[in-house]
Amino acid sequence: MLARARARLRRVGPVEAAQEIADGALLVDIRPAAQRAAEGEIPDALVIERNVLEWRLDPTSDARLPVATGDDLRVLVICSEGYTSSLAAAALQELGLHRATDVVGGYHAWAAAGLPTSS
Repeated sequence: MLARARARLRRVGPVEAAQEIADGALLVDIRPAAQRAAEGEIPDALVIERNVLEWRLDPTSDARLPVATGDDLRVLVICSEGYTSSLAAAALQELGLHRATDVVGGYHAWAAAGLPTSS
């Protein structure tokens, strides 16, 4: 399942993700609250826990967030290590968000790359 999900993504590393965010991409942290508390957070990431991700980013959903403006939204999904985020990004693509992908290595790779975090 993971291999099938990743086969349709053009995954980005943490440094490339940071550049895309600077250019307007949306970083979505899907880690649960307990994991974010234990590991740290990424400033300016939009937190949407995995269990509500699809209807919060679906532009046609009554429960969508204001940022869910259309199918062309560039969404970079991040989890702890880059596994759950691949499955989540593939689900977003199935929903029609064709530019969705995930961050290779997740939060751990982000922090290891020296990118901004807060504990």
